[in-house]
Amino acid sequence: MTTLLAIALVFVAFLVAFAVLLFIGLFDRRPSGGIRQVSVGERGAITFVFENESLLDATTSARDLLTSAPHRGTDWARLSILLEPRFPGLEAWIFELADLGAMERVSNDGTSLLRAEWHDGLARISLTSTGVDDTEIGPDKYAVAALNRELDTLRSATDRTPFPIWQEDASGVITWCNRAYLDLADSMEEGGQSYKWPPTRLFAGPTAEDSSDAESRRERMALTPTGEETRHWFEVETRLNGDGQICTAIPADDLVKAEVSRTEFVTTLSKTFASLPIGLAIFSRSRELAMFNPALLDLTTLPVDFLVSKPSLAAFLDRLREMQMMPEPKDYKSWRQRISDLVDAARNGTYEESWTLPGGQTYRVTGRPHPDGAVAFLFEDISAEIGLARRYRAEIETAQATLDALPSAIAVFSTSGVLTLSNSHYAGLWVTEDGSDPSTMPIYEAVELWRDAALPSAVWDQIKGAVGHAGPREPVETGISLKDGRSLICRVVPLPRGFTLIEFAHVAAGESRDESDGFARFPMPSRSVVGVGN
Repeated sequence: MTTLLAIALVFVAFLVAFAVLLFIGLFDRRPSGGIRQVSVGERGAITFVFENESLLDATTSARDLLTSAPHRGTDWARLSILLEPRFPGLEAWIFELADLGAMERVSNDGTSLLRAEWHDGLARISLTSTGVDDTEIGPDKYAVAALNRELDTLRSATDRTPFPIWQEDASGVITWCNRAYLDLADSMEEGGQSYKWPPTRLFAGPTAEDSSDAESRRERMALTPTGEETRHWFEVETRLNGDGQICTAIPADDLVKAEVSRTEFVTTLSKTFASLPIGLAIFSRSRELAMFNPALLDLTTLPVDFLVSKPSLAAFLDRLREMQMMPEPKDYKSWRQRISDLVDAARNGTYEESWTLPGGQTYRVTGRPHPDGAVAFLFEDISAEIGLARRYRAEIETAQATLDALPSAIAVFSTSGVLTLSNSHYAGLWVTEDGSDPSTMPIYEAVELWRDAALPSAVWDQIKGAVGHAGPREPVETGISLKDGRSLICRVVPLPRGFTLIEFAHVAAGESRDESDGFARFPMPSRSVVGVGN
């Protein structure tokens, strides 16, 4: 009896459990394990089955659609890139699916319907047509193939573009971008890679809503990738496109470095110019004063406020004329023409002139061409140099006049035998048959001229050997008889730095002397020419 009772209790428990399971099966209408895969009836539709962001199953049409998305990020991120333009705010919308269980929405153009179902951590996403434009749109397969080829070409071109390109809607949300933008966005993430869509807006410029009526805008922006300290610069250009805008970011690191180098170079030049004693005035292509140094103020005495106001070249020269800091022209018309010629000559790098001022100063003014048509003028005070040159010239003239006043014929030869100095009596004594100037003849030509005019003598070779001799020398003299009967005394005197003075003095009448009269004579070369010294 006890055994039968136990069996009856087990049987009753089994019936109760079976009834409970049957009740659940009858009244629980939620999708079950079938959501993990696409049914046979859905094979022609566009349906995706996701677990988190990984694709578990999809119809053939759905896989073909997903293939056209950029091969980047998770399966859900790739699908979001395709659907976001037609279903704005997709990420925020799908976030509520787990709470609601099922949702649907129509695309912004009204032609597509997006359905989403949730069960046990799985999401089924279906994309169908609303049928609104089915009667209007009927493209043939050739048109579709052509559009697909064009799409592939455009996608390939933008993905291979080395700089970021992206499109924003009116509020600044990115609706499309190329691979270069995604790579840049990854470099800004902590983990080095981001699969979310839409990607982060990297360049915080005005949105299409905030922009003015200007169709395009360009500005320079900098980004610092995660883990780096160096800022990278970009030239960001934005163009309005419908309700949104198309943006490009051209890397500008090299340009920024070049500008910094140019600024540093200009600063260095400015410091260098500031310490120069030469006045510098650089006029731009439009002939406005672009740069000057302090020396220009000192030399021209022009007011600082006048120079800072960037006067034109004509106004600059007019002010110099008013302040008597340039030569006064004979008439204004010719002076203006002279200014025009001055600019042309400076542009060609050929202008150089000395200005003698009423105050007695002398300036050397030089024009130099610069890139892009600019012209630089250099003002140098050469008054001391001119004064020194004048004194030197006066000393030379005095020395020459002194030599010309001497009764003897004098010639001075350098160590190389070049005639460097002579007086008028030398040119009058040694007259050439062809009328050439003896004051230009070197020692070897002069010796031949002397030899032809005199009686035979061994003195000439000794004189030629004495000029430029490197050893010690002593003054010597000898008598010379000319063919016309005149007698001369020839003196050879060594001078500093290897120079040699040769003097020809006339012998007074009744004092005819020659080499046999007991005068000091040139010894033989083997003994005394070597001994002639300084």
